[in-house]
Amino acid sequence: MGHTGAVILAAGASRRLGTPKQQVRFQQESLLQRIIHTAQQTSAQPVVVVLGAFADAILPDLQDSEASVVINPDWESGMGSSIQTGLRELIRIDDDVSNVLLLLCDQPFITPALLQTLISTHHQHNKGITACTYGPVTGSPALFSSKYFPALLTLAEPEGARKIIRQHQDDINTVPFPEGIIDIDTPEDLEKLR
Repeated sequence: MGHTGAVILAAGASRRLGTPKQQVRFQQESLLQRIIHTAQQTSAQPVVVVLGAFADAILPDLQDSEASVVINPDWESGMGSSIQTGLRELIRIDDDVSNVLLLLCDQPFITPALLQTLISTHHQHNKGITACTYGPVTGSPALFSSKYFPALLTLAEPEGARKIIRQHQDDINTVPFPEGIIDIDTPEDLEKLR
């Protein structure tokens, strides 16, 4: 059955938002602290956080965290490089990990229960990918078995893991997450959240 580790992708520059989304406050903590705490309340261990833009400003916020932090020096090339950086670090820490849960810090309504449902659904059904659905989207949070590690480790830089999801529709379990449609990309998104 193996076990699941988590990679939190938090390396982006939040250009459309105009301020580091990792540090946006929601319900008394930053969005990044919130997703770390959420992941740590599940069976997914270890938890790796990938930083890039604003790493120097964000690191002090994480000094009390038990999550492993890795900095992607190539973060500007896109999400693919952050997935590669995070997965390499996860395997380095725990070479026995058999699944990776990919998380973004800008989906504020992810809960421990949702993530645990993803993990248990993944273990109950013999599929290589378990992903969330919201609106027309099948995407993050998403869990990939180790058979997809080579594909994740060779993603072209601008691409996220959704490309792999699109290519393997016959190997996917889905979990409904209607609130997943809410993410924080623009000042208007932030206003709506508050």
